[in-house]
Amino acid sequence: MAVRQIVLDTETTGLNARLGDRVIEIGCIEIRNRRVTDRHFHAYLNPERDIEEGAAKVHGLTREFLADKPRFADVAGDFLDYVREAELIIHNAEFDLEFLNQELALAKLAPLGEQVAGVIDTLALARELHPGKRNSLDALCERYAIDNAHRRLHGALLDAELLAEVYLAMTRGQESLMMDLDAPESRQESDAKVDASGLRVLRAKPEEVAAHEAYLEGLAELSKGGALWRRFNP
Repeated sequence: MAVRQIVLDTETTGLNARLGDRVIEIGCIEIRNRRVTDRHFHAYLNPERDIEEGAAKVHGLTREFLADKPRFADVAGDFLDYVREAELIIHNAEFDLEFLNQELALAKLAPLGEQVAGVIDTLALARELHPGKRNSLDALCERYAIDNAHRRLHGALLDAELLAEVYLAMTRGQESLMMDLDAPESRQESDAKVDASGLRVLRAKPEEVAAHEAYLEGLAELSKGGALWRRFNP
């Protein structure tokens, strides 16, 4: 049975949970069998404190906007039901986990590590695949030709959606490339003659070529070798 994966992101009042900063937005996207589903979790939260100016410039959320939103304890049950026994995928996981575990502790609930199957840190994964390069979410979107032009401000749900695409692009090499070659019927069908004289040849668009090149680059780095396609078509 495939592991259920949840791509998670948060926004906070500041950068330091130990100094009392709080979670103000949670966004989660579900992946099943390497496909993003339409089942997601999203919540804005009332932090009951001011938001640092620097943080507000990043996500655009204000205390006034959040004043009538639920507190973390009010949504904790629904959130835990959503992520329970799933594998979490988080960019710079240490940051989000510290904040979420602090919120869970304040609500007198067990930490996430005791309720989920595990955590994948895509920042650590990206640093392993692309050492010495920028590995922010924006940089990874550019590297893997993922459109993030609509991302003018950080938002937990939007960033989780982008991270889901980035994660799937980064881990394509883990998919099985094996083909079922032991069915004689399929071989006989492939030998059938097809009249292709009426078929049109559609050339790839520049953006499609760029996306393909980005995929090959990522595949080559992931496999620690050259992509097979480039050996035959340099």
